Amino acid sequence: MRAFFANRDLGPFVIVLVFLALLPLSLPRIALSDEVQYYAYLRSFYFDRDLDFRNEYQHFADIGLQNDDQAVFNALLRQDDANPNPTTSKLRNVAPIGSALLWAPGFVLADLWVQVINATGADIPRDGYSRPYIVAVCMMSALYSLLGLLLTYRLTRFYTDQVPALIATLTIFLATPLVFYTYLAMAWSHTAGFFLFTLFLTIWMYGREGSIGRSDGRRHWSVWFASGVVAGLMVMTREQLGLLLIIPALEALAAYIGALRRWQWSVVRELFIGHLIFLVVFVLSLTPQLATYWVLNGRPGPSTTVGSKLAFVSIGWLPVLVSPHFWDTLIHPAHGALLWSPILAVALIGLIWLFRRDGSLALLLFVGFLGQVYINGAFGTTWHLSGSFGFRRLIECTPIFVLGLASVLSWLQMRVGWKPLLAGAVLFVFWNVGLIAQWTFIRPDLRKGLIWDGMLYYQLQVPLQVLSRLYDILFDRCRLTTNC
Repeated sequence: MRAFFANRDLGPFVIVLVFLALLPLSLPRIALSDEVQYYAYLRSFYFDRDLDFRNEYQHFADIGLQNDDQAVFNALLRQDDANPNPTTSKLRNVAPIGSALLWAPGFVLADLWVQVINATGADIPRDGYSRPYIVAVCMMSALYSLLGLLLTYRLTRFYTDQVPALIATLTIFLATPLVFYTYLAMAWSHTAGFFLFTLFLTIWMYGREGSIGRSDGRRHWSVWFASGVVAGLMVMTREQLGLLLIIPALEALAAYIGALRRWQWSVVRELFIGHLIFLVVFVLSLTPQLATYWVLNGRPGPSTTVGSKLAFVSIGWLPVLVSPHFWDTLIHPAHGALLWSPILAVALIGLIWLFRRDGSLALLLFVGFLGQVYINGAFGTTWHLSGSFGFRRLIECTPIFVLGLASVLSWLQMRVGWKPLLAGAVLFVFWNVGLIAQWTFIRPDLRKGLIWDGMLYYQLQVPLQVLSRLYDILFDRCRLTTNC
């Protein structure tokens, strides 16, 4: 394999090839309440020029009720003390607007295509609900997953050779929930969030002054400007991703301390100007989200439904966010991320090898990961993500996992070669594919959490079960789900 990759970088080509090979298995649809809320922004603003989601919610709720599924109706249309909002009379939408913004190019192209094809005699409803619009949004989501993978591979190549970088990128893609939310649960915000965090890391890392492991925190003003824009989009896509900004924040703190200890006032001034640019651009980038919150909730903040899920304790007059389910997020027998996707444990251990190459980066990435675990553990009632496939709230940490995994694979490759690494990767991928098959159509009870009783038996039965349902998998995937 080393000879095959010699003098050429075929990693991006292989990633695109794998992505395209799996794309025919995708299931573009919008059915679940979270998906409906992300999509409602786009459809309502584009067609109705408002943020009144009653018609969007009713449309998808009716589809659910036709399939004896009341989830969308109960989540979005059932009235309670906060729905509609007593101040604005608007129906609740707990989703931020970032996904809608990122999907918009595909949605607009779909609308143009509908108009053109209808002008030739077709009769496709130009209503924002018909198939072209749904497919366009879902394919935009898949595209962001691909872009995230390519950027992640590029970042990883900064530290390792092609083979470990490629194996790590594809293994994390195929052996974690990322592949599920790329192809089967497409209209979620995770792939967009993954892409934006990877783009943020790319801008931030490639803008570092100094050599690997010895960054002094300084960057060109244009880097801070671009970082602020992407950080704003990142928070508008998934609000908890704002905690990942602890990565540049801690680097900035260390840079100020170092410069002040050396009495480098010119460096302090340069750092301050750069950080000020970042903060101003970041806040301005959040303006569309704050305005949306104001219209929906009567204040520049999310629905009270979001805050009510978080666990706070009072220390004197100060409310402090706590994380009672921090360890459950990682190792709970039914819901723990490291049990759903064991490859993540290997990837996190691999950060030790990244530390040997770039100690500051490895520490910062690990702290960023811990921040995402902490905020998830703070969701007192929904931390377990029951009903979801795998632990989806860590998907955005994919570049952290790939960098860690590639680092340890690079070390192992020098000792055992690439073939054992590839064999091990296949085993992790098989585990994940088996869980997807179980979750989808073999043992749907898995949607409530991992069931260890009979787990090995069912995993080994997956190839036979897939063959028995091959026609449905290839040509009628709606039979394996609901609300299609």
